[in-house]
Amino acid sequence: MSAFSARDGFVASDLGPAAHFGNPLGEQRALADGRAVVELGLGVVTVTGPDRLSWLNSITSQLLLGLAPGVSTETLVLDQSGRVEHAARVVDDGTTTWLLTEPADAAPLAAWLSSMRFMLRVEIDDRSAAFATIGSFGDARVDDAVVEWVDPWSSVTPGGWGYASLEAHPGSDWTLRIAVLESTAAVTLAASDRPAAGLLAFDALRIAAWRPVLTDIDERTIPHELDWLRSAVHLSKGCYRGQETVAKVHNLGHPPRRVVMLHLDGSDAVLPAPGTAVTLDGKDVGRLAASAIHHELGPIGLAVVKRSLDPSAVLTLAVDDVVVTAAQETIVPPEAGATANVPRLPRLGAVKRS
Repeated sequence: MSAFSARDGFVASDLGPAAHFGNPLGEQRALADGRAVVELGLGVVTVTGPDRLSWLNSITSQLLLGLAPGVSTETLVLDQSGRVEHAARVVDDGTTTWLLTEPADAAPLAAWLSSMRFMLRVEIDDRSAAFATIGSFGDARVDDAVVEWVDPWSSVTPGGWGYASLEAHPGSDWTLRIAVLESTAAVTLAASDRPAAGLLAFDALRIAAWRPVLTDIDERTIPHELDWLRSAVHLSKGCYRGQETVAKVHNLGHPPRRVVMLHLDGSDAVLPAPGTAVTLDGKDVGRLAASAIHHELGPIGLAVVKRSLDPSAVLTLAVDDVVVTAAQETIVPPEAGATANVPRLPRLGAVKRS
């Protein structure tokens, strides 16, 4: 149950936390300005034991060996073909590594990690029921956090790579913090006068920042397609499952698909749902991964499309009897990959973490 369920106007999402409190656009502005908090309802998996960081480093995509207490990062679990299976926001407090993931992925992630323990000195626990995850932006902080994760999306992390143009990247201003609170502290926060926003507000902001999450993937997704090398992959760390595909696509080939932002026609007041087919001249060219109504941009979405798709083409999405047109904004360009022949974009510097 949501800690904020007693708030006036509370409308529950399918995940449990509020979808909104009656004013999604106003909540979105308050959240973006740092005045509101949002209950994210993330899954919380903890890993303890002296081998935790070296072990996680060996089986996931990010460099975690020697991760300092309080430093935030992100990592992926890939299959043998480099496809994304799990994603986790990572922060260590000196004794425990905290993995924050999408609600439906907490139990599967914990089960997979448990299957990979072998003889190592690690303990894995799904503690989602004991904690709440509260997001905020800017300088806004949430008191009484057990641990805080600071999103590294605002710049290309050390060892990563950004396919999108960094000079105009909307994620440069992305300042998300996620506080992990004990349930009692979350109830106290909800009972305060702190303004709150729902998940509709949060989703719109993260789509506008081109920020990928696990719910954007399908069974074929590789990190390159969502520009996830930017924050969740270290290209020069040691071996891990799926690394061969990551290196081969990045250095020698091109991702078969690529994410684009869609500016959707809102004249019919219809917002296509994630999973909707994206078409051009009657042929499927991709799928909608996420959609929302942004307080400044209007209806927007992230879509994964064929690499060869003309970036200037106007696309269509069918919702019942309504056809919604969409203009593209390039995130991952068609030429992404084959980095031996593509100049590397300048990095904005090491991500600020705390």
